[in-house]
Amino acid sequence: MASLRNANPRLKKYFKENYIPQVCEALLCGILVTCPEDPLRFLEGMIMVIIKSGLQNLLWDMCIAPSMKPNIRRLSETYLEQLFELDDQLMTPELMIKACSFYTGHLVKTHFGTWRDITHANQNVVLADKMNRAVTRYNFRLQKSVFHHWHSYIEDQKEKLKNMVLRIQRIIYCHKLTIILTKWRNRARYKNKKKEDELISKHELQLKKWRNRLLLKGASAGKSNLPEQSSSEVCLVGETPECDISQLPERAILQIFFYLSLKDVIICGQVNRAWMLMTQLSSLWNAIDFSTVKHVIPDKYIVSTLQRWRLNVLRLNFRGCLLRPRTFRSASHCRNLQELNVSDCPTFTDESMRHISEGCPGVLYLNLSNTTITNRTMRLLPRHFHNLQNLSLAYCRRFTDKGLQYLNLGNGCHKLIYLDLSGCTQISVQGFRYIANSCTGILHLTINDMPTLTDNCIKALNVLSRHKNLKELSVSACYRITDDGIQAFCKSSLMLERLDVSYCSQLSDMIIKALAIYCINLTSLSIAGCPKITDSAMEILSAKCHYLHILDISGCVLLTDQILEDLQIGCKQLRILKMQYCTNISKNAAERMSSKVQQQEYNSNDPPHWFGYDRAGNPLTQPDNITSSKGSLELTVEKSTYSSEEEVA
Repeated sequence: MASLRNANPRLKKYFKENYIPQVCEALLCGILVTCPEDPLRFLEGMIMVIIKSGLQNLLWDMCIAPSMKPNIRRLSETYLEQLFELDDQLMTPELMIKACSFYTGHLVKTHFGTWRDITHANQNVVLADKMNRAVTRYNFRLQKSVFHHWHSYIEDQKEKLKNMVLRIQRIIYCHKLTIILTKWRNRARYKNKKKEDELISKHELQLKKWRNRLLLKGASAGKSNLPEQSSSEVCLVGETPECDISQLPERAILQIFFYLSLKDVIICGQVNRAWMLMTQLSSLWNAIDFSTVKHVIPDKYIVSTLQRWRLNVLRLNFRGCLLRPRTFRSASHCRNLQELNVSDCPTFTDESMRHISEGCPGVLYLNLSNTTITNRTMRLLPRHFHNLQNLSLAYCRRFTDKGLQYLNLGNGCHKLIYLDLSGCTQISVQGFRYIANSCTGILHLTINDMPTLTDNCIKALNVLSRHKNLKELSVSACYRITDDGIQAFCKSSLMLERLDVSYCSQLSDMIIKALAIYCINLTSLSIAGCPKITDSAMEILSAKCHYLHILDISGCVLLTDQILEDLQIGCKQLRILKMQYCTNISKNAAERMSSKVQQQEYNSNDPPHWFGYDRAGNPLTQPDNITSSKGSLELTVEKSTYSSEEEVA
């Protein structure tokens, strides 16, 4: 039977009184652990042992040898009592399950309550943190809004101040023009009066001669005609002489008409026949500037003008003219054309360039900047313009590296001395190699405003430097250039005289030291907008480059007053010094340099010709003394140059 819980109480009592479960448990444990060969004899022997020991001393491991007894903790009096459910305890498996379930539920409830309290506390902390962040963000947005309004107000004030300064400058300029015109008018009146006096004296002398002749004739012929002669004399004396400009020499007439625009010349030709003849002087039509009348004169008048003066035209300027292609083709009739400017002409195409190149092979100066030309035009240049010296391709972005390779075809552009490639961001390193191999005679190279220009591009131009022809290099606003590229270029450019690396923000003292070592013939240097330049490098430059005439250090915020002393000691031939927005250069240093330069100029019997401005914008010397003579220094400063401490003082 599986359980005696529902058995007869008498039977249950019998089992308990005779220790039946304990005896069975001891015997069964002995057999399970010992595993004897003859279990019956083993049980018989163990029963005898139990009888000798007594049921009261019965243990569950009594039938197990001491060496084989397991280390098992006793849970109750006997396992069989629980098995047969003869124990008096109330603990049953069902109650045990309920107890465990209750205990587990109580434990879960306790831990859940603790977790809930902790969670609520953490939520309060998180909520407080979120509230603090929200308040901080709200305050930041409020400050940002206030700052935005303040910034707009300041920008508006700056714009008003700028407009006010421009108006003041215009007023001053107009005042100067008024003074000049007044002096010119007085001078012209004086010369006119002097000329009239000379003419009157000449006429009086002539009248005197005529009077003497009449008197001689009257004395011989009688006195009958004397009244008529006297009336004629009076008539001659009362006449007013006229100033006829057509009677002036041709050279003087040309000097007068050179100051007029093309529109004014055309208007002057409509005054009368004499003025028309003056406007038809061939030398007056050597240079025609259509850019000043691009919105006034129709295309047909431009075509007729070029056809009429096609053999006299040497210089043509179509800058910004919105003309038809047929109008541009009319320039091909000017066989003697030497200078052509078609920059900013949106209608100028490769076909127009083809007609001009075929008809005008003697062009020396060609400006094609900001046009839509392609590689077709680049192929025409070396084929027809064998004497081309100046070429501007600035902001022409439709030709490629292959177009630059065409410059070496045929006779090539080997006489080219000036080349402008500013803004041509499509040119790669290979394109610069083509330039270096094709245009070996370049003296002036301009590559401004090219954010794609790298050190490898500059190194590709070292071939030009090996020919020792390059005198000027301008790479302004090319912020990807580093010291490595410029330093490598300086090593091979020993004859370099002018260098512009303004607004190349990655350059440091290394290029200044390289210039001081290799380019000692440098006469012009612009490092404006290079904030990494320091006094130590400029000290080396001033000690080596003694021929420096022009220096622009605007925006070099690390330079201090020491640079002025070094320049004054080393660069004796410095003529122009620009240092706008150098915040670490004080006003006192500028004034000391001013006094020293003025003393040197006075000692050399030459008036000082440098100028600058103090914090209030007042000129340190009179503007009338500003001239461009030998031995002068032009010092350009701005109000924001001086340090903040001096501004507060």
